[in-house]
Amino acid sequence: MNVLILHDDVPADSAPDALDLLAQVDAVRAALVQTGHVASVIACSLDLASLERNLLSERPDVVFNLVETLGSRGRLCPLVPLLLESQSVPFTGNGSAPTFITANKLTAKRLMRGSNLPTADWIEIDRSRRHLPTHAVGGGAFPRSATWIVKSVWEHASIGLDEDSVVSVETREALEREIERRLPALGGEGFAEKFIDGREFNLSLLEDPRSPGVPEILPPAEIVFEGYGAEKPRVIGYRAKWDESSEEYKRTVRRFDFPREDAQLIDRLRGVARRAWEVFGLSGYARIDIRVDGRNEPWVLEVNTNPCIAPDAGFAAALGRAGISYAGAVDRIIRCAIERRIAPSLPHDASEPR
Repeated sequence: MNVLILHDDVPADSAPDALDLLAQVDAVRAALVQTGHVASVIACSLDLASLERNLLSERPDVVFNLVETLGSRGRLCPLVPLLLESQSVPFTGNGSAPTFITANKLTAKRLMRGSNLPTADWIEIDRSRRHLPTHAVGGGAFPRSATWIVKSVWEHASIGLDEDSVVSVETREALEREIERRLPALGGEGFAEKFIDGREFNLSLLEDPRSPGVPEILPPAEIVFEGYGAEKPRVIGYRAKWDESSEEYKRTVRRFDFPREDAQLIDRLRGVARRAWEVFGLSGYARIDIRVDGRNEPWVLEVNTNPCIAPDAGFAAALGRAGISYAGAVDRIIRCAIERRIAPSLPHDASEPR
């Protein structure tokens, strides 16, 4: 097949999280060639008219969509699947609807809350009433004893997130000020989520073209915080993900082996991940990040519709653990896109009987 790989336009002086995308492009292209496909590559910018012309010129059998941002803005990434859907071009991964819903973490949390998927309480700033009281989810008085983590609404890859994002404040107003203060580093919009001080797991899911719509849940991975004392917040922040020289990068270690007493928890995490796939109407491949609190209760942190699939990332590690070759997985993702054609997945109606 003629496969066109689309990715962000990444300048040479970009940050490590953006440059990592080029490693994904190289790996996917090599895998496509290895499995007998013809691969070409286009970097996408905000010039969607040019992209549309390229699609008409290239006439690919399928697009491998690796676009995470447009113009370095995560909120614009749904525009590419929208354009592909409008052109009836088959493409890998998730459709525009789940991509948009998960790109905005608040929209994703509302869907999770409405669908009984466990997600931590949060406080957000109503931008139409900025500097006025925020909307709090969870009800009741402001929990003075709670610890919060301040996050970006739209940006992913732990942008603007590190250990100092974990804060304890006495009042809602103080928390609002913390959010406001951090907005420039968070892409302009932020919120605060109750911090779950516990274990962190990544569950990678891969659709099987022989059973369209049904994911295979790859072996769950736990990120272990090695040598973290009680005073050091357990956060997979930007340094832990991207700064290889940092202590956080060296001391956050992925593991796939679990003691027997974790068997019930792992089964439960698999169930939460499968449920998230259904609720968000996911397709192709995805990764669900989950925290587990001190009572062994899981909380979904994030639904990643376009997770990193670089050879050194967690998704590829889970493939290896499952005995699936990288090239085999890329070919499987391509074949799922062909099977699905242009029918975009829609979120599951939470009110629908199951």
